Amino acid sequence: MSSIKALARLVKELEDQLVVCMRCGLCQAVCPLFAETGREADVARGKLALLDGLAREIFENPRGVQDRLARCLLCGSCAANCPSGVKVLDIFIKARAILAGYLGLPPWKKALFRRVLSKPEFFNRVLAWGARFQGIFIKPVDDLLGSSCSRFLSPLLRGRHLKPLAPVPLHRQAPTLNTPPGAAGLKVAFFVGCLIDKVFPQVGEAVLKILDHHGVGVYLPQDQGCCGIPALSSGDTVAFERLLRHNLEIFGSVPFDHLLTACATCTSTIKKMWPLMGQEYGEAEQARIAALADKVLDISQFLADQVGLAPGGPEGVGDKVPITYHDPCHLKKSLDVAAQPRALIRANPRYELREMAEADWCCGCGGSFNLQHYEISAAIGRRKRDNVLNSGAAAVATGCPACMLQLTDMLSRAGARVIVKHTAEIYAETLPGPQEGYGSRPSDPGKIIGSKRWRRRSRD
Repeated sequence: MSSIKALARLVKELEDQLVVCMRCGLCQAVCPLFAETGREADVARGKLALLDGLAREIFENPRGVQDRLARCLLCGSCAANCPSGVKVLDIFIKARAILAGYLGLPPWKKALFRRVLSKPEFFNRVLAWGARFQGIFIKPVDDLLGSSCSRFLSPLLRGRHLKPLAPVPLHRQAPTLNTPPGAAGLKVAFFVGCLIDKVFPQVGEAVLKILDHHGVGVYLPQDQGCCGIPALSSGDTVAFERLLRHNLEIFGSVPFDHLLTACATCTSTIKKMWPLMGQEYGEAEQARIAALADKVLDISQFLADQVGLAPGGPEGVGDKVPITYHDPCHLKKSLDVAAQPRALIRANPRYELREMAEADWCCGCGGSFNLQHYEISAAIGRRKRDNVLNSGAAAVATGCPACMLQLTDMLSRAGARVIVKHTAEIYAETLPGPQEGYGSRPSDPGKIIGSKRWRRRSRD
């Protein structure tokens, strides 16, 4: 993908798509970055104007173009509201690939993406060591949210309140599963994703508990790789291609009906970015990518639209817990999934759903944007935090682990006693069997997945 031929194709595609933009400026009203900075260069219209004629400008100020393109959350708000239907995310992703191909990647990014992230087994070992020794560098700061802060002054961690790595990641609790269809008559593959595996394994536990309850067979392959979006958003198409081919290989060996994720970003990447960036592949590989993209569903889509939600449990005693919901950008704006996650929350009679203002306004995380532009990211996040608090909710649910990180950081830094949950966790609480609930103590690692039942069925 870094060859001159591939770059020339991307430039041509870029120029063909840019002519669609009318420069109407409607993207200003929905861009969370522009709302904070007020800079024309930070809104989609400004970036598209900059990219117009990139084939010529790339030789004059490539670093300047690259820096301005990096100031984007890739939230898709502009594309979702564009009257001309400009595929802004596609354009920005291609432009970043062009610039990275022309300028090269910084050595640290190249090492991170190509030597660590694109090698799942090695990546798992590195993060296992990180989990073991993270206590040297971070200390707990909020018992309800489970957040920590840095023990030392650090330019990277600064004032962040972060979620530590899980002591036992999901891939160690359930290294592999291959169970037959049950009462539902369906079999799914479960694409876990990096953050659920290594930071929020309880979300993966909830998904597997739900699928078991509904009689859905599960294929959980060993050594799953990242979906590739961290590398792709930095323009590293080499690492992205390695991860794409790796995942194609391990998910192509067993037949299944749907490919499920509990991560909005993973779902959107597989659905849209894999086919977009696989256009240089052979016909057979393109067909395999298209087949997986057609099968991918968010867990809430699968439950609400394909299987049907189980009746809620007993109402219980006492007042309901007020809960609000944050729409992940990659779920609502990229995939138009908004009603289904709310259906999962309403299925739990212990909660009362209270809609917050601007529920679909970006939380400000944006993946690597949060690392490179934390102060702007936090400013956007505080707007989301205030909307959560103004709803009067004691809990906030979402369908994206990256959003969970940002919400945890913002709420924890404010000292707000509002718990952050995934919608799958909320729904799993209604089902028989052990499951961590609001205000409960964390369950033991492997409590659900490590049971004899799961170990027995995984060998079937």
